[in-house]
Amino acid sequence: MDEVVTGHNITSALQGLDYAVLAVSIAGLIAIAYLTGRRESDTQDFFLGKRSVPPAIACLSFVAAEVSAVTIVSVPGVAFKENWQYLQFFVGSAAARVFIAFLFIPVFYRFNCTTIYEFLKHRFGDRTRYAGSVFFFITRLLGSGVRLYAASLGVAVILGWRLDQAILLFTAVSIAFIAFGGIKAVVWTGAFEAVMFYLAGAAIATYLVLQIPGGVSQAWQIADEAGKFDLVNLTWNLADPKTLWAAALSAFFINLSVFGTDQDFMQKMLTVKTRRSSQTALLGTIVAGFVLVCTYMVVGTLLFAFYRQHPDPALPADGDQVLSHFAVHVLPAGLKGLVLSAIVLASIDSPLSSLSASFVTDIYRPLINRTACERHYLWVGRIGVAAFGVILAGLAYASDYLKEGGVLWVAFQVLGVTGGSTLGVFLLGMLTKRQADRSNVLAMTVSALAMAVLLWLSQTGQIGLGWSWLIVIGTAMTFGLGWVLGPVLDGRQRQRLSHGLTRKDAEKQQLDLKQANASTL
Repeated sequence: MDEVVTGHNITSALQGLDYAVLAVSIAGLIAIAYLTGRRESDTQDFFLGKRSVPPAIACLSFVAAEVSAVTIVSVPGVAFKENWQYLQFFVGSAAARVFIAFLFIPVFYRFNCTTIYEFLKHRFGDRTRYAGSVFFFITRLLGSGVRLYAASLGVAVILGWRLDQAILLFTAVSIAFIAFGGIKAVVWTGAFEAVMFYLAGAAIATYLVLQIPGGVSQAWQIADEAGKFDLVNLTWNLADPKTLWAAALSAFFINLSVFGTDQDFMQKMLTVKTRRSSQTALLGTIVAGFVLVCTYMVVGTLLFAFYRQHPDPALPADGDQVLSHFAVHVLPAGLKGLVLSAIVLASIDSPLSSLSASFVTDIYRPLINRTACERHYLWVGRIGVAAFGVILAGLAYASDYLKEGGVLWVAFQVLGVTGGSTLGVFLLGMLTKRQADRSNVLAMTVSALAMAVLLWLSQTGQIGLGWSWLIVIGTAMTFGLGWVLGPVLDGRQRQRLSHGLTRKDAEKQQLDLKQANASTL
């Protein structure tokens, strides 16, 4: 180590070794993207990787997308400023992944879906499919804009850049390698990113322990006296989104929405060859993700103990910047580069492939150009990657004005408004035989608008409702409205006619659905 930290005698600038670590990391990313993503021949290869990805790689890539920069930057900030109650969300998270593995994945494989919104077409009709895709665009772009902002903020603090410079760089790199290599480049580089996340977290925690006089026992005592290990909140306050009941229930619905009805995450699971292998990969993310999040919670707690012993007047009030500040001013050469590499890699992980896949498969091909060749659709997919990248960059920059209270919670609030609409209609399709199409679109729209109003009322203090309840209420509202309005707006015969189905086609569709549902048992 370069020096022992005492008071404010600290390292404050990146050195040659740091840049070397960053260069090696980026070179490894580019090499993996090139080797795995070359020779893209059609949209099945570009969007699904011909279902040839090993389950372990899909699992790690899923974890990288799940935690991304929000974990690297914001989870230590949550542990530093608050406590460990964030882990309550994992109760619902684990339950949701089991539910998805045995209900959602078999249906998607049964219908051989390129995007999961194709299931909505098979089950309900084109209107629901288009609505599902549009809601995915809205939810994923807003949520990923916040995630890109978190990563860019961390890098900007470390390098002394402006926020817009960091966003521009990462957007350009994401567009370049995803437009070239498609989903295979995304999945394999995601696995590489996950490994880097583990290494960086373990290295920071180890260094912090060595720099805290008294080591682990002293750090534990300092954090415990400050209540930093509070894990379970058993109060019944509906206005508090971090009670055990609110956290577990909302996490169950949030994870059902994110992992089961969001193309960005599910696309990675669909790159695996068989249904059983995909289920194994998804269940593996429960352990892999939990270990990674705990690692960065430990980092945040150790940072709290460190700064109690080494007060720093320049320490940012914003918890999202604490780790970056520590990396710049305290970490020795090499470790700074490792942290910077983890944040940079986290920022490059992007939903651009899934956004483009949904646009080409669910919007462009059925609505705009049905008769083009595969080469044409492949180029449209690449253009879509670039277009969505530009939109994402703009949203990331706008997120700087919405970060009060911590960027981690902003990301969840975005999902709370629109996530329930998509999840409600998927559950209606998988758990019932109710005919609905027009009614689904109306239900999804009304639910999203209602949740936006509830969030505004909650944020302005007009009602005592925690934001974590929004996705629960939104899912129930969408499901209920779709169920009630289905017979009114979508009679069985009317739906067959509107789809242009013959009786034989309709019977075959129902048989496929029954077989898909049977395979979940």
